[in-house]
Parts: sequence; C-alpha cells; structure tokens
Amino acid sequence: MNLHNGSIQITEFVIGGFEEVGRQMEIGLVILIVYVLLMLANTLNIVFVILDKKLHKPMYLLICNLAVVDMLYSTSSCPTMIGVLLAGVNTISYAACLIQMFSFQVAETMELFALAVMAFDRLIAISFPLRYHSILTNVRTIAITYFLWVAACGFVTLMPVLLIPMPYCFNRLRYSFCDFPAVARTSCLNPSYYFNLATIVWFFLLFFTFGFICISYVWIISVVLRSSKNESRKVLSTCFSHMLVVACYYVPLFVRIVFTRIGLVLTLEERQGLMIGAILGPSLLNPFVYCLTTKEIKNKLFGIFKKVKPIQ
Repeated sequence: MNLHNGSIQITEFVIGGFEEVGRQMEIGLVILIVYVLLMLANTLNIVFVILDKKLHKPMYLLICNLAVVDMLYSTSSCPTMIGVLLAGVNTISYAACLIQMFSFQVAETMELFALAVMAFDRLIAISFPLRYHSILTNVRTIAITYFLWVAACGFVTLMPVLLIPMPYCFNRLRYSFCDFPAVARTSCLNPSYYFNLATIVWFFLLFFTFGFICISYVWIISVVLRSSKNESRKVLSTCFSHMLVVACYYVPLFVRIVFTRIGLVLTLEERQGLMIGAILGPSLLNPFVYCLTTKEIKNKLFGIFKKVKPIQ
C-alpha cells in the first residue's frame, strides 16, 4: 500500500469480521457443511429438470433459475468465510473483492426477481388454468429470466461505479466478506451519501418485488374464495412451497435492511449472524422445499431410491 494524497493505494483488503468471534473452527465447519449440502441439493434439482423432458415446463425452469441464483448467492460469500475461519486466509485482493461484491449483490437482487416471477407463474396458473401454457411458454419464461438477469446486473453496476473512484484510508473490512457497506466504510469519505443512495435502490427493489408478490397472492386468494373446498386445497398446496420460500427470504431481509433504518439497533455480531443466516437458510431450504412439495420432482427422487437395491 502506497501513500497517495492522504489516502492509500489498496491492493488487498483484510477481512476482520470474525476477529472477535469465538469457536471459529466450529462455525467454519457448520458453514462448510451447509454450503456443501445446499450446492449438492440445488445441483440435484437442476439435473432432475434438465434430464427429464417431462419437466421442461415454465414452473420447473423457474425452479432451476432459483437454484442457480441460490448457488451464486452462497458461492459469492461462503468460500471466503470458510477460508477465514478454517484456513486463516483473511486477505482478499482489491479486484477479487469488487468481483465478490458485484456477484453477491447480483445474486441478492436476482433472488428478489426470481421469487417475484415465480409468484407471477402461480398467478397465471391459478387464474387462467386453461390458457396457462399459451400465456407462459418455455420461450417466454427463458426470455423473462434473461431480462431479469440483465436488469439485476444493471442495478448492481451502480455499486462498483461508486466505489472504484473512492479514496481509501483503511484496508480492513468490518464484515465477514466483501459487500457494499463493508467496502464503503474503508473510504476516506463520509459513507452516508453512498449508503443512502444504495438504500434508495434497495428499497425500490425490495418493495416493488414484495408488493408484486403480495398483490399476486391477494388475487390468488380471491380466486380461492370463489372455488370449492377441493379446488381451494389444490390451489393452496401449489402455492405453499413458494410462500414458505418467500417468508424465509424476506423476513431476515426486512429486519436487516428496513427495520435497522427505522430504529432497530443490531450489534456487529448480530448483523453478521443475520446476514449469514439469510444467505445459507433460504439457499438450503429452497431445493428441499421444492423436492418435497413438487409432485413430479418428489416422485422422481423416490423412484431413484427405489431403484437402489440393498447389497445382499
């Protein structure tokens, strides 16, 4: 690091988020085990859909997209945390830090978009069951997904554009991996302006997607109220997995982003624990939820186990 006009030339950052944490080895092992499990489970979901032509339908394409998002979401943060906790590797280069931050924010944004478009899929399926396959084709589903990835990258590009020209006075990150607040706090400038700008973008994305999901379910509930009891049970069963995934993802997100902005005070350890749980929890839960609640995937999974005969 070289002095330059009162600031320093950053070549690498030191990750200091775990310095005050006890039992680092145990925490690292838990993160490693959960990370391996969620990668295997999400990969299994993707392989099931790719290999079975009967599953080449919009809903399963969206499940695949969610699995890819979850894998990127966890991979953009977990290997760094595992390296710090288990191997003692607590430095990351400047370029790698920005790439990690960008990947993490894209995945976090895509998680919002993926859940919103899955709510749209359920809305069409329940409101227009006879026209579902003509309204939401595989080609349209892929096109929508592609557009959302491009839009997510467009929104997130703002963050590295803000950070790259900043003068830096510190190279130690307070958090457990590279994300926007951690890097912005190392700047010589007052980070409040940048935090507020990022908050405006995040509030827009958060409330737009959550509002869309809520409106979708209000519409779905209105359809349920006009249906018979048997039809209502079918409707609710098709939506249960998505509602569970939405709750698991949005609750910690609202606590971390919204409630802390309106007066809720969290310690650094509480904030980090909430963030790590928000990354690992939904990413691990999602594939198991869809494996166990989606009839076609569940039947395929049980069929594989039935074919595996015990050794005599």
